[in-house]
Amino acid sequence: MTIYRNLVLILTLVLASMNSQAALVLIDRIAVVVDQDVIMQSEIDERIRAIKAQFAAQPNTRVPPDDVLQNQVVERLIIESLQLQMADRAGIRISDAELNEALASIAAQNNMSLDQFRIALANDGMSWAAMREQVRREFAISRVQQGVMRRRIQVSEQEVKNFLASDLGESLTADQYRLGHILLALPDNPGAEDIKRVRSRAETIHQQLLDGEDFASLAIEYSSDQNALSGGDMGWRKPGQLPSIFSDLVEDMEVDDIRGPIKSGRGFHLIKLVEKRGATTEGQIAQTRVRHVLVQPNEIRSDREAEDLAKTLREEVINGREFEEVAKLYSDDPGSALSGGDLGWTRQGVFVPEFEQMMKDSDLGEISEVFKSSHGYHFLEVTGRRVEDFSERFKMGQAENYLRNQKFDEELDSWLREIRDEAFVEIKI
Repeated sequence: MTIYRNLVLILTLVLASMNSQAALVLIDRIAVVVDQDVIMQSEIDERIRAIKAQFAAQPNTRVPPDDVLQNQVVERLIIESLQLQMADRAGIRISDAELNEALASIAAQNNMSLDQFRIALANDGMSWAAMREQVRREFAISRVQQGVMRRRIQVSEQEVKNFLASDLGESLTADQYRLGHILLALPDNPGAEDIKRVRSRAETIHQQLLDGEDFASLAIEYSSDQNALSGGDMGWRKPGQLPSIFSDLVEDMEVDDIRGPIKSGRGFHLIKLVEKRGATTEGQIAQTRVRHVLVQPNEIRSDREAEDLAKTLREEVINGREFEEVAKLYSDDPGSALSGGDLGWTRQGVFVPEFEQMMKDSDLGEISEVFKSSHGYHFLEVTGRRVEDFSERFKMGQAENYLRNQKFDEELDSWLREIRDEAFVEIKI
């Protein structure tokens, strides 16, 4: 950016000097020097025009005086320049793919295609190239800020524990539940027969649900609740946001469980746990322990010979030869051969798709068929399955992120003041 600006200035001077009699035409000028960079007057003017356009689009909003607006824009561009210079020194580069993805996302948020977004920008007087450059600058600045804040912000384990023990911490890290709800309403001042009749209807609907009928359809047909037309969907809520007669039940429910009829002053309720998310769900990680033998084709072993050898070794294991011995002697996987082919406890998504599928389809203790992946020919044995509870770790991660975000803005503001105070800045306007 700095080199480009300097070239523009040099070219302007050269063209002007070619004819000493010609009148000088000022194309642009340096407005501010910021360390090793400069801010051009055209950048300031462009930013001011954009801000005034935003004010114009908001009725009853007063535009600040030009001198105030210019001072604020200059300070903002100085801070941006300092951060962009840091990004250059750190080698931060934003790829075209990242820019394209970001612009597509911005267009989608405004319910536009990319072509429509281009036209809208042009109508607002902004070029596509200028928009891409603005997004690139924002990406680079964001990465600089994230990197610096990671080093400056420290959250201790004790801070996390104290936060989790607080009412706010418990609320923020609580699980969320998405419930379906059917209300069979009682009439005003119900008598015993009214209560008996509505309870009987609720029990009938409950049995229909247990028999597999669709909850949303029955909610639309029978529910008197305000969410009836959306199939009884109450949306995502934490226990504290639910009626107490529901919050006491949901924590013990599994997804697709149905409870009811539940009596209240309004009538009889049926609820279904549609989805659940949070520490107790996302913190429960299914893990598999597996061992395998890998035979790879090479310079002296053809693909067919590799497959045949794998099948021969599998037969030897089935006939009683120790899996561990075969893996140590023949497996071409250096990471697991020395441990008898054992890959340890792993979660879903670690291995190539063919291996994952075979591992999923195999029973515990079963020697799989020989199968091919991008690595070669395998056979495997699943030696264990478990669900590991990482819910406390998940909650601690949530709490740490919350505390970091709380500190982020304050620490960022402090850091920006520091770099501004330490920078060489010469304002020429």
